[in-house]
Amino acid sequence: MTSEKEAPEKPKKGTAAQSKNRDMGSALRSVYQKTVEEAVPDDLMSLLGKLD
Repeated sequence: MTSEKEAPEKPKKGTAAQSKNRDMGSALRSVYQKTVEEAVPDDLMSLLGKLD
């Protein structure tokens, strides 16, 4: 006996989903930007300098 399983419902693309995606994208961009602007510690720069 086989049973048919219903496919899970896909989230409807509405204003709530779009707003959530925008908020998540904004948060990710913010974290990335803060990471890019973060200073490299002197001891790490010293180690990197020794590689040359």
